[in-house]
Amino acid sequence: MSLLQRACTRPRAQLKRSILQAAASRRHLTNNGFFQVSDEVREALNTNKPVVALETTIYTHGFPYPDNVALASLLESVVRVNGGVPATIGILDGVAHVGMSPEELIRLTESAGKSTTLKLSRRDLSYVCGLRLTNKRFNGGTTIAGTMLLAHLAGIRIFGTGGLGGVHRGAESSMDISADLTELGRTPVTVISSGCKSFLDIGRTLEYLETEGVGVGTFADGRKGDVDFPSFWARDSGVKSPTTIENERDAAAIIHAQHSLQIQSGLLFANPVPAESEIPREAMDSVIAEAIRQADASGASGKDNTPFILNKIKELTGGKSIPANGALIESNVRRAAIVAKELSVLEANQDGAQGSTTGYFTPVPTSPISSSANTPIETPPSSPEAPLITASSDPPPVDIIVAGALAVDFSCDYAPLSGSSSKTDPAPHTSNPAVITQTLGGVAHNIAKAAHYLGSNVLLCSAIGDDLSGRAALSQLQTEGMQSDGIKMLPLPERTAQYVAVNNANKDLTLAMADMSILESSTPESIQSTWLSNFSEHSTKPKIVVVDANWSAPTLQAWLHYGRSINAYTVFEPVSTAKSTRLLTPTSSQTQPQNENIYPTHLADLATPNTHELLALHNTADTLSLFASPQWFRIIDAIGIPSSGLRTRLTQTLGPALVDEGIPQQSIKLLPFIPTILTKLGARGVLLTRLLLPDDPLLSDGEAARYVLARNGNGDGIVGGLYVRVFPVEEVVRPEEVVSVNGIGDTFLGAVVSGLVGGGAVQDVLGLAQRAAGLTLRCGESVSREVRGLRGELERGGMEGLPYPFMVDYS
Repeated sequence: MSLLQRACTRPRAQLKRSILQAAASRRHLTNNGFFQVSDEVREALNTNKPVVALETTIYTHGFPYPDNVALASLLESVVRVNGGVPATIGILDGVAHVGMSPEELIRLTESAGKSTTLKLSRRDLSYVCGLRLTNKRFNGGTTIAGTMLLAHLAGIRIFGTGGLGGVHRGAESSMDISADLTELGRTPVTVISSGCKSFLDIGRTLEYLETEGVGVGTFADGRKGDVDFPSFWARDSGVKSPTTIENERDAAAIIHAQHSLQIQSGLLFANPVPAESEIPREAMDSVIAEAIRQADASGASGKDNTPFILNKIKELTGGKSIPANGALIESNVRRAAIVAKELSVLEANQDGAQGSTTGYFTPVPTSPISSSANTPIETPPSSPEAPLITASSDPPPVDIIVAGALAVDFSCDYAPLSGSSSKTDPAPHTSNPAVITQTLGGVAHNIAKAAHYLGSNVLLCSAIGDDLSGRAALSQLQTEGMQSDGIKMLPLPERTAQYVAVNNANKDLTLAMADMSILESSTPESIQSTWLSNFSEHSTKPKIVVVDANWSAPTLQAWLHYGRSINAYTVFEPVSTAKSTRLLTPTSSQTQPQNENIYPTHLADLATPNTHELLALHNTADTLSLFASPQWFRIIDAIGIPSSGLRTRLTQTLGPALVDEGIPQQSIKLLPFIPTILTKLGARGVLLTRLLLPDDPLLSDGEAARYVLARNGNGDGIVGGLYVRVFPVEEVVRPEEVVSVNGIGDTFLGAVVSGLVGGGAVQDVLGLAQRAAGLTLRCGESVSREVRGLRGELERGGMEGLPYPFMVDYS
């Protein structure tokens, strides 16, 4: 529009321009009691960032909870990964939201299936918003028509979705025509979809769109000449597309011209389903015919017709239509984000050519080559500090491997109402009011993310399922700028790991539920073929290997064997009381596990239990009679504990409370199996219990003398002494500052290993690790982004601070 306007310099032309701009701005509503645009979306629109509208009917009336949450997270991540800002649109309590927070999305998705959650087109918006004034509160998922209208009112021009409604078969007598088509005829928003549902009359749908003045084109996807308009599950429909669009840059140019010409109708760009997910048209024809027959027989019409037919198609295809649905909407949203980015680039360049300079953000332009759904899309880094690294045949160097859980985390924080009987703890056996947030988590992911934020070269090794949660997790991992080479997608029926934490009003954990079966079903043979053989091929030799206890006992121990076999420093994160004992659990290949896992042939150089996990480890060792073996006594004797015992010295050094609880005594007894133990004491800090080597500098350090509670006296040269010290929390976080306790222990360990790989000694990195944990305690994420601010405190160097490992031959 600016080119036409600037070519006219007469006063009347300038006046006309002002009138046109004023008319356009009236359609972009400001926030009011019925309509709310999020701060992120408003900022993006005001600074020419690419914005993509997303509908919500697919969440409220398409996918069940919590699959709809995973899909919502995936699609927003797809937009962000490709340089855009997602604007998910829906209705909450009678208020239209353009751009929804994670909490708002969860509120909407978990309301799916309720009688107060409606499917909302243009005609329904005033009804649900108006009744809010009479205390009748509705939630709703917006259809394509409803989403287009609200997107236009906010000033958003591009909308990515699944399949368009259309003219139903037999519409010449039923007049069953989707409101999506008339909305396209009067609302200037570009819709990118996989055509219309294939059970519709595609030919008549295109005729109706022509009557409405809607421009229709289909992405060529590398094909030459005229192409078919797609039919949702199939790339071809037998009906030629009115026009063919070569690539996203061409699409952006068409949109720019449409708005510059003030054409007040929409555009429909069809994006064929990815070839690998296609269900051929021939295979679908008989299925669709049967589904329509059953819909007619049941009397399903109007807005009930499409859901009925889709459900029948799902049944008749044995569920094969569902993966195709997920693949095509993900592909459409990805393409919408790229088109939005190209449009921002084009308009920024047009403004620059006309001498109009602004402070607008200018996205990095993409290649003019069409981005096929089958081609990975390279995107700019998510931040200067977190470069995006994608899988490659030549992986970057790795200092730390973290093997364990990558999961979708749900945090449920109890939020008591004024009349609740308990102001602190949720009531059992009933529903409780809560604030629920969803993040990408998992113990190993959080550890790796913290170390990544601190500048370490980290490779996360985990498994995800071929499901919505898995694809969302992988997309988010790439958004975070972390290496994805170590993430393996396993076929169904494997499920991506999920973790649900229920916290009380003080944000302390009350109950947690975890589904980590995807790791627990692994075997040493499977990790050898999936991960370890690849490491050997690429000469991946990390300095530290961290393993969490979500693996099965044999697999956990196989990971640790691998770490010791390459002379890496091995770290064990116990995860929970039940899983912590897997380190000591005998496996089928171990006839005498107690002899194989005792210093110096121990598996884990360091572990980070809390007090409950420490007790579980201690009791398991006792049950297995590990404290009665000659090898264990040899190490205990070598420590040099006096015949009078250590209670007095422990009390003087640590205080009576810890000693009375037996915590340091338990950790000392476990040192032959884990030579360095960091026991997390909550607000009291961290207890470091550690075997010292005969030449450890701490043995001759005057300042460290008060923490060296025993010294070797038998001269056997295996152990130099015992170091025990509490590191108090540097700053106690007030209860009102606590946002979430989830992830603080993982953040702590991630900072510890990052400090160690940088050359720090264990006792020297704990202050940094505690500060990192405190930052996570104050935020709602599994690892606080502010951890990156601690990067300057790390000194990069060798591994001089590590007292272990020893080269061990396990052959």
